[in-house]
Amino acid sequence: MWWSMEVLTVCVAFSSLFVSVINAFSQSLDSDFTFTLPAGRKECFFQSMKKDASLEIEYQVLDGAGLDVDFFLHSPNGHVLAFDHRKSDGVHTVETEEGDYMFCFDNTFSAVSEKIIFFELILDNMDDGEESEDWKAYVQGADLLDMKLEDIMDTINSVKARLGKSLQIQTVLRAFEARDRNLQESNYERVNMWSCTNLVVMVIVSGVQVYLLRSLFDDKRKART
Repeated sequence: MWWSMEVLTVCVAFSSLFVSVINAFSQSLDSDFTFTLPAGRKECFFQSMKKDASLEIEYQVLDGAGLDVDFFLHSPNGHVLAFDHRKSDGVHTVETEEGDYMFCFDNTFSAVSEKIIFFELILDNMDDGEESEDWKAYVQGADLLDMKLEDIMDTINSVKARLGKSLQIQTVLRAFEARDRNLQESNYERVNMWSCTNLVVMVIVSGVQVYLLRSLFDDKRKART
């Protein structure tokens, strides 16, 4: 009977640990978004935050003349926490309080060119930590089997953090690749345009030179009869 109770305790502990692992990996606190900001427009986004959490915003201008944009970050009280003037990229991290944070991208200084903007949000310490601690209530009796569930959870959380960091780096690298590709395509079009222009000018100049040389050797004297 004692052995059955120990086995039941271990099974309950493993079940709770499995549920905690599933919850840890299913809830993502990272998100990214790419949008087009028309010329002369301003777009704002909102993110609800909890107290004593962390909000990190990273943005890049992928395409558009100048590759620049104005950026604002406002607290729930309306205070300006960060401001970038006509920058191509930026990273801002703030310790948050309860409320909705607003961040805006401003392209009103441009009257012609639209901008393609990528940004990523990384939210830390958004959970209250109660669910991840529930499994400890079932650990009683598991010491006889020398099970270190807390070490297993620490390892899983470490793997989760590293995987999230890897995904973040890959997303940023893709954004850099998109911006570089757009810049290369723009330069390619400019090179082709100026090459064609130079070719046309060279043909016209060559024709004028041939005409002038021929006119120098033409005998314009009229024969008298």
